[in-house]
Amino acid sequence: MIKFISAAETLPLRKEVLRANKLDLRDCVFDGDHDENAFHLGYFEKDLLVSVATFHSQNLSNYGYEGYQLRGMATREAYREKGIGNKLLNFAIVYLRGKNAKYLWCNARQIAFKFYLSLGFEFISEEFEIPEIGIHRKMYLKIR
Repeated sequence: MIKFISAAETLPLRKEVLRANKLDLRDCVFDGDHDENAFHLGYFEKDLLVSVATFHSQNLSNYGYEGYQLRGMATREAYREKGIGNKLLNFAIVYLRGKNAKYLWCNARQIAFKFYLSLGFEFISEEFEIPEIGIHRKMYLKIR
């Protein structure tokens, strides 16, 4: 089941999956988490939160207005490759269309390139490294 959740509810899963449990929860807070137009989604199996994603209004230069950035998408290892991330993003895309967003973008980790490509995202940058996190590429999806 997909639910809107608070930024605080995303932190334990961000810490576990995205930061390999190496940081404190407070270090897993992202700029934009508490912006007025930000929202956070969680996918639950019974009462267990197994996947999270955060979306906030953030335009890309040269891509126009009404863009949203996807940040902090994380899924527990045992629940990967079961279509959960796909369901979470498709829910978000429908919701963003209702908010008149034109596009969604993210800084995708190298390990997730194939996942985002399968959803229709395209690369809009060369590879770049985020220190202590790894290789990324900026990816874009037109949603309107």
